[in-house]
Amino acid sequence: MALTRILLLGAGKIGAAITHLLDLTGDYAVTVADATESALGRIAESTRVRRQALDVADAAALSAAMSGHDAVISALPYYLNVGVAERAREAGLHYFDLTEDVETTRRIRQLAASAETSFTPQCGLAPGFISIVTHHLCRRFESLRDVRMRVGALPEYPTNALKYNLTWSTDGLINEYCNPCEAIHDGALRELLPLEGLERFSLDGIDYEAFNTSGGLGTLCETYAGKVRALDYKTVRYPGHRDILKILLEDLNLREHRDILKSVLEAAVPMTAQDVVLVFVTVTGMQAGFLTQETYARKIYAQEIGGRRWSAIQLTTAAGVCAMVDLHARGLLPRRGFVKQEDASFDAFIANRIGRYYHGEVPTADSARKESRATANA
Repeated sequence: MALTRILLLGAGKIGAAITHLLDLTGDYAVTVADATESALGRIAESTRVRRQALDVADAAALSAAMSGHDAVISALPYYLNVGVAERAREAGLHYFDLTEDVETTRRIRQLAASAETSFTPQCGLAPGFISIVTHHLCRRFESLRDVRMRVGALPEYPTNALKYNLTWSTDGLINEYCNPCEAIHDGALRELLPLEGLERFSLDGIDYEAFNTSGGLGTLCETYAGKVRALDYKTVRYPGHRDILKILLEDLNLREHRDILKSVLEAAVPMTAQDVVLVFVTVTGMQAGFLTQETYARKIYAQEIGGRRWSAIQLTTAAGVCAMVDLHARGLLPRRGFVKQEDASFDAFIANRIGRYYHGEVPTADSARKESRATANA
């Protein structure tokens, strides 16, 4: 079977994990492109992986890099994705990204409307997997009342006042904390303020807080408009984190100076690979004539895969997009136009050789090869 040719833009923490997961399958030829030589140097080359220096702001160079590929994955900051999607549409490539930015997704959807290929944004953890599992739970109800989605990427061993370590894109983190948040309240689509809606809960004996952040719902507000009384998404942190963020963003007005906030966070808050991702979804509605509640709760920890150890946020984000790419390659997702995360079957996602990492299952190289052969013979 011919290898699917993937152009991956971005060789950062998530890009490295995406490369590793796709390469382990043996079914993808991956070109990793980045403007930073040091980032490319951290990508391990193999017979199916090559590295390329590329400035994505150079439209001509980006178009040339896309030549000969079947699909492009953007692991870039959200504000670069529209340009990538435009070049992908021109080149006839399928498109995937990790964006949490609502406006970016709207613009990509416009590009997808008349495209001959598919455009699948928001393929990470939240948005991404959270939409798939939420849609799966909602379909088990005859009618819906409330849908609550809570996700957090947290250090296992918090030591600073923020009780937080940087685990992924600082630009994306600030964007979530500063931009308006979509929700459905009393059956109507609303925009809520970030950092508001504070609530506290416990899971496995550990106390958490959750509050409004932007982008995590993906397209679920559209999917469930008129079908649910309340639907919202909140980010999970350890208690006290939200109050400090309000001081930084509101009292010190760093919401208007995001470049300064980014510099402060990256200079003062260390990264960690000892993290945990928490996914907590609760759906309430009618089943067989009774008001019923169902909950999906899971914690995903750092894992060693293929001889390398990956943090929980690297693994869940990379597995999200890689599983969607793999489902697409197997004909289990639309091949044209705009593709929502909830277009993916939860059962197919979790059974997938990459998606199963969400349940802590690490496929062996032999099992991955067998699955690949089974698909080829189907």
